[in-house]
Amino acid sequence: MSPGFTFFLDQLTNLLFSTGSHFSLSSLACALGIAVAVLALRRFKKNRRLRLKAIMRALFPRRITTSPSTYADLGFVFFNVFVFSLVLGWAVLSYQFVSNGIIALLVAALGPVQPTSLSDIVSRSIITVTLFLAYELGYWLNHYLSHRVPVLWEFHRVHHTATVLTPLTNFRVHPVYTWIFANILAVCTAIANGLASYLLGKTAYQYALSDSNIILVLFIHTYVHLQHSQLWISFPGLWGRLFMSPAHHQVHHSTNPDHFNKNLGSCLAVWDWMFGTLYVPGRDAERLSFGVDPSDTEVHTITGCYVTPVRRAAAHIKEMLGRQVPPLAPLQVPDRNQR
Repeated sequence: MSPGFTFFLDQLTNLLFSTGSHFSLSSLACALGIAVAVLALRRFKKNRRLRLKAIMRALFPRRITTSPSTYADLGFVFFNVFVFSLVLGWAVLSYQFVSNGIIALLVAALGPVQPTSLSDIVSRSIITVTLFLAYELGYWLNHYLSHRVPVLWEFHRVHHTATVLTPLTNFRVHPVYTWIFANILAVCTAIANGLASYLLGKTAYQYALSDSNIILVLFIHTYVHLQHSQLWISFPGLWGRLFMSPAHHQVHHSTNPDHFNKNLGSCLAVWDWMFGTLYVPGRDAERLSFGVDPSDTEVHTITGCYVTPVRRAAAHIKEMLGRQVPPLAPLQVPDRNQR
């Protein structure tokens, strides 16, 4: 087989069949099973017939499956899986380099630490939880900056131009945003790994499936795919302050100003709760609409997806350079589109 076809086949295989993939067939099947079970239970409680056809129609309505937004998402899948990974790669900063640097710095400043007497199972469990929490913090930090810094918002804005939500929408990201996101995650997880390894006095490896943190894989196989869907599943009360339900993230995409800059986490809501960006949705579904400007059809084109964000970001940079203000002047509050 030609190298090009081999690369295409490898990428497709990793995407669909790797257990740790964010878009594996196993995780999609789990999400579908949970969605069907939820809808069936709701129909049962209302004494309505459990008709598979009705459930499938509720899960895959024509207004979503035939939406220009969905077609654009398919294009993002192709670009991010088969093009961007080849051209730019996923991260520039070296996770291992930063992690080793943190350990060396701590050893130089505080001296070496004797290896812990904890068993390998306990040590690996500590590292696994630590790296998952660091991933979530890095995700929240990147998301917060992307909503608050105008230049970064222009690249993250692409994700919010989706007018309907499907699991494919997860791929609706600009390559510049992905580059920044990957580096922030690398730094946050590397610092956490360096600190934990120093305190343990030895190198411990997280429990992982296909190089993905096993806790993250668990969340991906439960409800993460449903966050980009029209199915309202909320975690009210304390659970809603700990975990980012599908409804939490749907609210994040809402055009309602009350929802702007809320629910910035991935799987956990604890960082939003801690930093004051949490909005806990109730049990009853809220009427939501999505998209920065639902009437703007250009956002679903190649120009609107990839070129316009660069132009808009460049305009912000030019404006900032032209201002006679100190470099560290506080940012202005973003307008209603900068959420």
